[in-house]
Amino acid sequence: MDTRMKGYWIATYKKIDNLEKLKEYAEKATPIIKEFGGKPIIRGGKYHLIDGDEFIRTVIWEFPSFNKALECHNSAEYQEKWNIVKGTCKRNLQIVEGFNTE
Repeated sequence: MDTRMKGYWIATYKKIDNLEKLKEYAEKATPIIKEFGGKPIIRGGKYHLIDGDEFIRTVIWEFPSFNKALECHNSAEYQEKWNIVKGTCKRNLQIVEGFNTE
């Protein structure tokens, strides 16, 4: 694994039962994610489905490295905040290493 490569959280939401819980989670988790170097790239917004499954919300966070992205997700601080919304939505989350052609 190249430590110069950034890491990304790619979250796609299939179902959200409680928007208030999602908002609370986002407000409380964002400072923790930023402490690990996370930078929001996509957070909801307008989209146009071209192919595949439809997701009602997509969120992408960029981290300084794949390891930092993993470290953030696995931290007790983040997991505590995820528990706020955990049972009220259906989300796919992948942590992916970036790619660079240079």
